[in-house]
Amino acid sequence: MPERTESDSRKLLRRLRDTLATPAKGQERLDRITRLIAHSMGTQVCSIYLFRDPETLELCATEGLKAASVHQTRLKLGEGLVGRVARFGQPVNTGSAPAERGFRYMPETGEEIYSSFLGVPIQRVGEKLGVLVVQSREARQFSDDEVYGLEVVAMVLAEMAELGAFLGEGEAMARVHTRPVLFRGATGQEGSAEGRVWLHEPRVVVTNPVGDDPEKESARLAVAVAELREAVDRMLANALSTDADHLEVLETYRMFANSRGWMRRMEEDIARGLSAEAAVEKEQSSARARLEQASDPYLRDRLYDLDDLSNRLLRLLTGQGADTGAEMPENPVLVARNIGPAELLDYGRRLRGVVLEEGSVGSHAAIVARALAIPLVIHAQRITSEALNGDAILVDGDQGLVHLRPEETVAHAFRDKIAMQAEAQSSYASLRELPAAGTCGTHIALFMNAGLMADLPSLVGSGADGVGLFRTELQFLIRNQVPRRGELAAIYSRVMDAAGHRPVVFRTLDIGSDKVLPSMKPQDEPNPAMGWRAIRVGLDKPGILRMQVQALIRAAKGRPLTVMFPFIANRGEFLTARKILTDEVLREAAQGRTVPSQVEVGAMLETPSLAFAPQEFFDEVDFISIGGNDLKQFFFAADRENERVRRRYDTLDTSFLALLEQIIDRCARSDTPLSFCGEDAGRPIEAVTFAALGLRTLSMRPASIGPVKHLIRRVNLMDLKDVIDEARASGAESVRAAVTGWLARQ
Repeated sequence: MPERTESDSRKLLRRLRDTLATPAKGQERLDRITRLIAHSMGTQVCSIYLFRDPETLELCATEGLKAASVHQTRLKLGEGLVGRVARFGQPVNTGSAPAERGFRYMPETGEEIYSSFLGVPIQRVGEKLGVLVVQSREARQFSDDEVYGLEVVAMVLAEMAELGAFLGEGEAMARVHTRPVLFRGATGQEGSAEGRVWLHEPRVVVTNPVGDDPEKESARLAVAVAELREAVDRMLANALSTDADHLEVLETYRMFANSRGWMRRMEEDIARGLSAEAAVEKEQSSARARLEQASDPYLRDRLYDLDDLSNRLLRLLTGQGADTGAEMPENPVLVARNIGPAELLDYGRRLRGVVLEEGSVGSHAAIVARALAIPLVIHAQRITSEALNGDAILVDGDQGLVHLRPEETVAHAFRDKIAMQAEAQSSYASLRELPAAGTCGTHIALFMNAGLMADLPSLVGSGADGVGLFRTELQFLIRNQVPRRGELAAIYSRVMDAAGHRPVVFRTLDIGSDKVLPSMKPQDEPNPAMGWRAIRVGLDKPGILRMQVQALIRAAKGRPLTVMFPFIANRGEFLTARKILTDEVLREAAQGRTVPSQVEVGAMLETPSLAFAPQEFFDEVDFISIGGNDLKQFFFAADRENERVRRRYDTLDTSFLALLEQIIDRCARSDTPLSFCGEDAGRPIEAVTFAALGLRTLSMRPASIGPVKHLIRRVNLMDLKDVIDEARASGAESVRAAVTGWLARQ
């Protein structure tokens, strides 16, 4: 068979475009397309398989195979050669299909007489739509030119499928982005919300996949690429020299934008008949398929850089900017690959929920979502490819689930759940002014965690006794530069003003791990959670720590000041950090400035090592706050960012409770105030267990105060302590079953 030429490719695409433009139903269009491709490529068979659900392909049209097999033959993802193409997003080209690894014979199709097989994915920017196949009787491999030409055709089919050109009966030929989809992610912030999708980065729609004039399309591409390169150069010139993380991303952008191979491949696609926009998307889809198979995390991360750069180029070509003119729907749920804290704050409380493809439970976005009391689901893979602006969406932050375009039965059940939660919150409001005291008379102080001024109204509304943890890093994370001392002092002073007579515990800068400042060079650490972070950064860069404590001292304006140092691992670190604070108080006083009327200095106990510090440490520190999230991950050696292990170990494990009791006992001997701060403090069963063990102060997100207070007021904590002791004496690994059983009987 003669090799395909560029002219032949363009001719095929024009015929394909004309076929698509002719009025016809979806099935008739697919049938015409398979006949056209088989005839143009000189093959006996052309078949189109489309996904009917994320795991199943269906034969939707064929020229050459038995007509009765259409809509009857189905393959699972990865099954047979067709399923292999779909799974890996790469062509399969063989002269002897039966001898190929993974071959599966489908007797109802009559394909046993065809030896040669070429299958290419029908995909669009990471979204797998189906597989395009040609087969021949003679045993031969298709040429590189034929493979390339069929990929170009598949690209056009993907774009037309996106535009609804192949609608018909059955799931496989339903309109794209109309089916209900369930995404299983992870909890970033608890809560439930119903709303409509608002895409942080709107999809670019390509309406003209076929180009009539290759020279004109190449010229359009060249102009857009030149404009893109200039924009990247400007961003680099304007970037701060200290913003290493941002610089690295921009340098990667420049590398891609100036890549000759990238440009050459797009120009080849245009020469074969694609428009400039379709050529960009084809290269983006091909690169995505290659990089997604990479085992190197660095290479996989480059996928997002290439995606972003390609989308910028597409917007230049189509004129579709980030602002599409669409109006934000009522009850918007933000859907994004990832988002920074400043951008999320810009949306503010307008959002009902947030769904991210990436993110982490301790990320900047998660912290802001908690501050705004917005349900957040992270790791919802591929949702940005599936969701459209305005789609109905349900966010279950408690379970880490997202229902996109849900069926009515699912939506009805979800609304019942939201109504029950709202009714419960309403009942908790009546407890606002009542103490969190058990039936035994034991009083538990309930504090709230905060990090933004937006949190402070919850102080009164939730009935919290004060702010047990004010995260000071958010003011650093939302800026590209280190904030000025005066700015910080003004913010901290407003926090104290808003709190009134209620105490506020300011935690100094807790950065590192998953919280890297834009103004600091990220550290290449194999295990950042156990690396250079929190007080370790402050002690190694004392200028930042001094500046922050100066701001806190000035913010107090003569009022009492409470400061807590994070991630203290031994007594020496605490003494060094406290001396920096004490020195700054003396320096401020010597300069005639007003200093706090009283300064309390505490430590967060987040490492098991500090639980075994000398008794002198417990005598010297003014108070201790157990940082439950970190302490638990280090105690069980289970990374809380790792979904495989973070739920594996129970907070009510008897060994972990024994560690807590040891800390409680050591603080009691020194008469040192002790609190528990973290997600578990806001879970009612865990909270009453901690209270029964002897913890008298708990700090949690504002929304958890009502449920925790409600349960504490119904429980005799002394009786519960007996239940816990009895369970431990019996050899139970966890006291959870005993506690929940006893609570149910109460």
